[in-house]
Amino acid sequence: MSVQTVRWAVADGRTLTGRALTHWARRPGEVAAALLFPVMLVLMMGYLFGGQMDVPGGGSYREFIVPGVFAMTMVFGVETTFAAVAGDAAKGVTDRFRAMPMAASAVVVGRATADMLHSVAALAVMAVCGALIGWRVHDGAAGAAAAFGLLLLLRLSLVWVGIYLGLVAKGPESVVVVQTLVWPIGFLSSAVIAPSTMPGWLGAIAEWNPMSATVTACRELFGDPSHTAGTSWVAQHGVLMAVVWPLVIAAVFIPLSVRRYRAMGG
Repeated sequence: MSVQTVRWAVADGRTLTGRALTHWARRPGEVAAALLFPVMLVLMMGYLFGGQMDVPGGGSYREFIVPGVFAMTMVFGVETTFAAVAGDAAKGVTDRFRAMPMAASAVVVGRATADMLHSVAALAVMAVCGALIGWRVHDGAAGAAAAFGLLLLLRLSLVWVGIYLGLVAKGPESVVVVQTLVWPIGFLSSAVIAPSTMPGWLGAIAEWNPMSATVTACRELFGDPSHTAGTSWVAQHGVLMAVVWPLVIAAVFIPLSVRRYRAMGG
């Protein structure tokens, strides 16, 4: 691959990222609603359930829940990616892009970049909201930066899940099917309650949930006083698994997405 080809691909990817950002600028209400959703989760979990939930080992449930909501928002972002990709495919936009003299990677790279920028904004808004209800970083800026990096790594891997599902779906109305898959992953995890409080078999499933690894790692890196990792191997190696799981997901879905995109219209 020549340097000129790489520059061409980067320029095309930047153009399609700009397209997504322009759409957001023209629909500020939708962007505001998308950013308010994670804030609603933080407030709902912190205030409605906070007084009724006990954290194993003691500590504040509000501090316990905020890293969980961070990770849940990264997982629920699959729906945003899916809707955008499926909508373009259903309207024939993707086919028009394929017919244009642009790098084949530009469509998916532009979508991934735009969604990652949205995720950064969502994390910033949630961090401010979390601080207002009592969540704090206890282990310094380096640990916090690593935690946010792991959250974005999880989101990046799931962007490719959303892209693949969007390319194979019949249309954006299939988002209900995606929600049926994504929401159990979000709640059957260590995000809302500790797996140790679940029945043994269910707790084991929750601990091996890729999202649980990111939640456990974030609580550890943020220095959450209520953080008590489970006794299983995967719970004791949360930071390692928070890196391994996204890499595995990306290794599966990036080739699938590329193959599906190349096969469209064939």
